[in-house]
Amino acid sequence: MVELWRAAVAAARLMVGQRDYDVYVSRRRRFDAEAQVMSREEFFRYCQEQRYGGKGVKKCPC
Repeated sequence: MVELWRAAVAAARLMVGQRDYDVYVSRRRRFDAEAQVMSREEFFRYCQEQRYGGKGVKKCPC
């Protein structure tokens, strides 16, 4: 049941463009145990900027 819940949460995050922080950290650590990782807040901002274009950028041409 827990795995089903985690899969549902991951799917919901992907629908709104938010990647999973724990997956990000595990992948960074897999290649280099001393690798720097972003904090949750930095990771969230990074994902938002990647999805919506960052500061002052309008995606809609209207």
